[in-house]
Amino acid sequence: MLLRLGIANHLSIRDRQEVSLVASSLSDRMDGLIRCASAPTGSVLPAVLVYGANASGKSNLVGAIRTMREMIRSHTKFGVDDGVPDRHPFRLDGESATTPSCFEMDFVLSGVRHHYGFEATQDAFVREWLLDYPSRRARTLFERAGTDFRFGRGLKGRNRLIADLTRANSLFVSAGAQNGHEKLAAVFSYFAGIRGVAGSSVSGPSASAWLVRGRLDDRVLAFLREAETGVVGHRQRTERLADDDDVAIELAHRGTGGDVFLELERESAGTRRLLVVLTEVFRALDDGSPVVIDELDGSLHTQAALAVVELFCSRSTNPHGAQLIATLHDTNLLSTTVLRRDQVWFAEKDRRGATVIYPLTDIRTRKGDNLELGYLQRRYGATPRRLSTDAFAPSPG
Repeated sequence: MLLRLGIANHLSIRDRQEVSLVASSLSDRMDGLIRCASAPTGSVLPAVLVYGANASGKSNLVGAIRTMREMIRSHTKFGVDDGVPDRHPFRLDGESATTPSCFEMDFVLSGVRHHYGFEATQDAFVREWLLDYPSRRARTLFERAGTDFRFGRGLKGRNRLIADLTRANSLFVSAGAQNGHEKLAAVFSYFAGIRGVAGSSVSGPSASAWLVRGRLDDRVLAFLREAETGVVGHRQRTERLADDDDVAIELAHRGTGGDVFLELERESAGTRRLLVVLTEVFRALDDGSPVVIDELDGSLHTQAALAVVELFCSRSTNPHGAQLIATLHDTNLLSTTVLRRDQVWFAEKDRRGATVIYPLTDIRTRKGDNLELGYLQRRYGATPRRLSTDAFAPSPG
């Protein structure tokens, strides 16, 4: 269960920005909250939606979560001389290129809150740490500064041996997981289980490649039928190639003479996008993991995007405590009764071109306020100024 994340010096995020999924003390609807004894308020949010103008840095926020996951997972991909390939510091000043990037997260493992983070330069991981809170007080399990390690008594295992095996451009948690360290493997598995969908459009071949990792979930087909996409079934088609087999998904539509199967490239962009989004969503709901989706509303109707959010905000469809972090532009979701005010966050650029992330709860609102109208009227920030089209008129003559 994800409680909090912090990011600094990553793409447009210059100064440390934080997003919390701990439920506030608001009197908004309570039925969708996830009970969590390790959270300060006893509950966490099932979903957080991030709004902002184009190029405000929303995508960089959710991308930072994926970057953190990949830095942890990529222990064996790079050689000692490769540095830290996924590091992308803020580039609009003269200092950030040589300032470490920071990634940190609070999450719950086996009912206990943990805090893990690291700092990276272009060449190496310069700091790394892991704490837990077995009795609500922080306990240091390990701290790393360069090649120097300090271990707490709560971290059992071959700590010193694994530290000696940890390269400058790899993480101790990753090395520990690879070498069978029980605690570090559990932390590694948590991050490896974070799911994600990027904001780019989905082509037919890429959707097929995504889906054939496993059977197409019956719930995905049920959702597509409910959304009136015309899809009533599917099949896998295998083509024999010279050196391999090519497997593709085809979707069935009801025709006058029976079912007609269409290749995914002949489906709408929205249907392909839904296939990928829903596949990751239902996997997350099944195993109670976080899922980050950039541009949730990309190619989707408001009702489809809302239904995805509702899947997380209902205990009947989300019994295992899965969580959604998503960016979007569709303000219609702000006018629904699904969201609590502490589930709405904003991203905007400051005068230096750096992204600032802040919650709606930083702004004085009342229960029952029209949040969509307030946002469109720029009461909360994070909206572009109204564009004037006069500058685009053709010149006389």
